[in-house]
Parts: sequence; structure tokens; C-alpha cells
Amino acid sequence: MKKKLMTMVILAMTLATADAQNPIVQTWYTSDPAPMVCGDKIYVYTGHDEDNADFFWMYEWRVYSSSDMVNWTDHGSPLSLRSFSWADDRAWAAQTIERNGKYYWYVCAHSKLTNGMAIGVAVADSPTGPFHDALGKPLLDNGSWDNIDPTVFIDEGGQAWLFWGNPTINYAKLNSDMLSFDGEVKQVNQTIEGFGAPNVKERQKDVKYKDNYTEGPWILKRNSLCYLLYAAGGVPEHIAYSTAPSFEGPWTYRGEIMPLEDTKSFTNHCGVADFKGHSYFFYHTGKLPGGGGFGRSAAVEEFTYNPDGTFPL
Repeated sequence: MKKKLMTMVILAMTLATADAQNPIVQTWYTSDPAPMVCGDKIYVYTGHDEDNADFFWMYEWRVYSSSDMVNWTDHGSPLSLRSFSWADDRAWAAQTIERNGKYYWYVCAHSKLTNGMAIGVAVADSPTGPFHDALGKPLLDNGSWDNIDPTVFIDEGGQAWLFWGNPTINYAKLNSDMLSFDGEVKQVNQTIEGFGAPNVKERQKDVKYKDNYTEGPWILKRNSLCYLLYAAGGVPEHIAYSTAPSFEGPWTYRGEIMPLEDTKSFTNHCGVADFKGHSYFFYHTGKLPGGGGFGRSAAVEEFTYNPDGTFPL
């Protein structure tokens, strides 16, 4: 079931906070929202789409915080391409996580070293920075254009996981320093049972699949169940998800969370967080004046998990 709230897209979920305004940022184009709860505040790390852009020409990331999900504080841009000596373009989707009082911001950007996309990591002592390149080089840079949209989660055993990729789903364990891999980079084997379609190279052009992973993964674990949310279906994108007993699978396709809507944006990118006893789903639209597919804006809806831990569809 699809509903509308304040003329904006709303998921088939429970009604969002009535006093909140979507998009949550009205003064900048803010894409790929990635929430992080810290103390009594929730922080949202976003990309920044340039005005009048004709592609994803992006040069910085931004941070916003709230203590009530209604009023948002703009913390500016504590991280940009200038923070990374190896990067020269395309400051795309990123996510921040805290460990042992340090804040690690995993980003992807175009690498002038290999001419592909690379994953880097910045670190700070505060959720709002200042951040600096933690390694002085990419965490991963093999010349592939698949190295985009990193998402990170630390499980109950203290193991940190990093997922990324388009059109493949790549993942690796992180060491406790959060700056190096524990073992080799692996690739999720996409199947019809796990994601609605097999791996890209195995898909048949004349077959209509139930769904397919595209990009923008978001991982989390809740009550022993691992979740992988992602942009799906190609262009335009909707949001779907799969679950597994472990981040190494096996994955089971669960369906669409956010069906195609009139978002004015042909891409989508989600993030999920629990904050002060409520669950929130972040995404982006092109609904600000002058916005669109290359001028996106972060939005949020409150929802309630089903008793079995699944998302309301």
C-alpha cells in the first residue's frame, strides 16, 4: 500500500513524525543519507549534489544532526575530495561508524592512481570532525568501477563488516583498527532465492526476474538477523532487501521496502537507524525546487518492524 505525506513519497510503513519536514535539508542538495546514532543525537552523513549538475559531479560530503528528528543542525562539510590526495572526482555514497571513541567515515571516490573508483577511510575524534585521511592512500583501489557505496556494521561479537559494489556485492571483514582487511575480499553469490535474480553475468535477457540487486547496499543486524538493503531493479531504482543468519549468508530475498514512486529521482539510496525507541528509514528524492536525478535531497520516514523482524511491505 502506498501513501503520501506532505506531498512527498512515503513508504508503505507507519506514518512519519507529523511535525517533520521532508526533505530534511532545505538549503542544499543532499544525497545518499547515512544515519548514525551517537548519544542523544542522530547524525546523518550525506553527499552533496552540485547545483545545475548534469551528472554525479560531487566534491564533498556533509553532516547534519538532530535530537528530535524535527530540527536539524547543519555541521557543514568536514570532509571533501581535498581531504584525499589520491582522489580527484565523484565524492559518492559514504557511511560513518564509531569505534572506541573514534569515528570512521568510509567513502568512495574516483582515484587518480588507477582511474577507477576507490574506497577510502577518514577518521576523527568527533562525529562532526575534523576528519582526515586515515591511511594517506585508498583502503581499496584495484582500478575497478565497482568500488562504490561502502556500508559498514560492527556485530555483537565486535567484528566489523564492510560491503560495497555495483553491480556485484563485495564484502570483507575489517580488523579492529578499522583501517585494514581481515582476510580476503569476497563476493556475494547472487541467486534468484537470495536477491530475485542471479549474478549479472548469469542473467538471461529474455527472462523477467522477480528483482535484482543494483547498488547502494546498507547492512545491519537486529535480533540475530542480518539485513542487506539495496537499490534494486535497475533504473529507475526501488529499495529492496534480503536477510541472512550471517553476513556471509545464505541470503533470502524478502521483497520491496520502498516501491517505485514519483520521487523525481531515478536513483535511490537508503539507511536505517533506531533512535530513542523509534525506527527510521532514510532515502533521497529530487523534490527540492530545481532538483531531480542529479539534484537529490535526503528524506526520512518512521516505521515499525513486523513482529518477525521483517519490514512492512
